[in-house]
Amino acid sequence: MKTVTIDEMTIGAGKPKVIIPVVGQNEAEILAKAKEAHDLGCDFIEWRIDFFEEVLVPGAVAVLSKKVKAESHLPLLITFRSQREGGERELDDAGYLKLYQDVLANGTLDLIDVELFMPAENVEALVNLAHQQGVKVIMCNHDFDATPAQQEIVKRLTMMEEKGADIAKIAVMPNSAKDVLTLLAATEERHAQADIPLITMSMGQLGMVSRLCGEVFGSSASFGAAGQGSAPGQAPVGQLQDVLSLLSLNK
Repeated sequence: MKTVTIDEMTIGAGKPKVIIPVVGQNEAEILAKAKEAHDLGCDFIEWRIDFFEEVLVPGAVAVLSKKVKAESHLPLLITFRSQREGGERELDDAGYLKLYQDVLANGTLDLIDVELFMPAENVEALVNLAHQQGVKVIMCNHDFDATPAQQEIVKRLTMMEEKGADIAKIAVMPNSAKDVLTLLAATEERHAQADIPLITMSMGQLGMVSRLCGEVFGSSASFGAAGQGSAPGQAPVGQLQDVLSLLSLNK
């Protein structure tokens, strides 16, 4: 399996990397949370720009991304999560494409989150532009209602790689303990064949175990909460780091 290296961080090797989401509404909140993430010793941050009150102001995200990167001193993932996949605000496909094109052309970032089920031509355009700019693509899919069958999860992770993702990510909602096992089994199956790192999780309290033991099954990173999280089931970052170290296969 290939790895993804940004600065001194390598995703897909060693212990799972710890990601802290930054979900502030204004510049002051966002920069404070970026600094806090650095102080907590995470590996990289995800700026959830769908929480940012000026996200639709032309150029605002690109300008602020430079400050976020400078404040955190960490690799920066930028994500606009669509409302249909659990995000904070509605944005049509054309707006999503335009926003990301501006961020990639004028911002400062290391990774960008692209949703698998956006229109295929938009996904292709964003992957190509990101790679031209030296930005890595985390392609993702979220199901906040249920856990698809194992083969469907494997299929979606495979599609992400086929569409040019550098990292494939999926998050699903369990309705039973068996659903958590389904997610872990799908992760293990795809990890055995994939040429890119995976990030997988079963959400909510029931699925929290998947965020802690993912390394055993092939997941390369986990999201930890510092204050407000960005999805259900994110463990406090300090506790997450302790458990990942305890369970790590890479002592």
